[in-house]
Amino acid sequence: MIKRKLLLPLIALASAVAVLAAAPAQAWEPKKPVDFVIMAGKGGGADKMARLMQSVIEKHGLASKPFVPINKPGGSGAEALIHMKGKQGDNHTVMVTLNSFYTTPLRQPGLDVDISTFTPVGRMAEDTFLLWVNVDSGITNVDEFVAAARAAGSDWLMAGTGKGQEDQLLTTFLNKAYDLKIKYVPFKGGGRVAKELAGNHCNSTVNNPSEQLGFYQAGKTRAIASFTPTRLPLFPDAPTFKELGKDYVYFMQRSVVGAPGMSDEAAAYYRDVFARVYATDEWQAYMTKKSLMGGFLTGPKLKAYWAREKAVHEVILKDIGEI
Repeated sequence: MIKRKLLLPLIALASAVAVLAAAPAQAWEPKKPVDFVIMAGKGGGADKMARLMQSVIEKHGLASKPFVPINKPGGSGAEALIHMKGKQGDNHTVMVTLNSFYTTPLRQPGLDVDISTFTPVGRMAEDTFLLWVNVDSGITNVDEFVAAARAAGSDWLMAGTGKGQEDQLLTTFLNKAYDLKIKYVPFKGGGRVAKELAGNHCNSTVNNPSEQLGFYQAGKTRAIASFTPTRLPLFPDAPTFKELGKDYVYFMQRSVVGAPGMSDEAAAYYRDVFARVYATDEWQAYMTKKSLMGGFLTGPKLKAYWAREKAVHEVILKDIGEI
C-alpha cells in the first residue's frame, strides 16, 4: 500500500510564489544554451512536459539562454542518468525526471548512480495513472476487465514504458490483486504505448492522462479506474481502486534536476526559473488539463522527497523480484 499526501492547488501555487519571492536576484546566468535532458522518449508525459516548459520559458523570457530538449530514453533512463553523472560540475545541463530516477539505479547498481548527488531544482507535479482499454473491447469497468484478462491468461498484453518502471509495477499490482497473468510488454515512451492501445495492438495500458488523452477524446480508448485517492475530475466515471476495495495509490514525480556538483549560483538561477514556470497560467492550466497534482518542491525538501520515494520503490522492486 502506497499513500501520498496531496497539497491543495492554492497551497501549492502559494508555495511556488513564496519560493519566487524569497529568491534573491541572481548574478549568475547561463553563458550558452542549456541542455534540457529528458530521461524518456518522445511523445510521453515527460517529453510533453519538458517541451511545454521550454515554450513557457521562451514565451515569458524567463531565461537568458534557450533550453534545448534532448531525449535520452535508453535503458529505462540509464542513458540519461549516465549522461548526467558525466556532467559533474556542469552549470548548463538540467534533466526532467520520472520515477525511473529511483528504479533504474536500484535495478542497475552497476551504473553507480547516486541520485542524492544530483542538484534539486524543482518538483513541478506528481502525475497520475489510470487503467485504460480500447473502446472496441467492450469493457466498461474493472470487473469486466478482470474477467477478460483472467480468461486470456498470459495472452493478455499490457503495453508499458520500460522494464521495472512505473507501468510494470502497476501491472504487477493488478496481477497480484486480481490473480491475473497479464503479460507486460515494454516500449520506449508513453506516446508509443498509447498508440499501441489505440491501434488494438495490446489489450490495456496504465498510461498517464497526458499520454492517452488525445485517443480518449477521439473516442478510441476508455479509462476504467484510477490509481489516485479520489476520482479525477477529467474522468468522473473512472472509480479509484480504493473505491473498488484495493487501497493502492501511486504517483509519478515530474521533477527537474541539475547535474551533480552544479554551483550554488547556477542552482539558485534554475530554481528561480522553474518556480516562475510553475506560477504561470500556462503551467497551472496544464496541470488541470492533464490531471497533475502536487506542489512545487525544491532544495532540502525535494531531496528528502527523493529519499522517501527511493525507499518506497526499493520495497516494491524487491516485492516483484526486480532486485
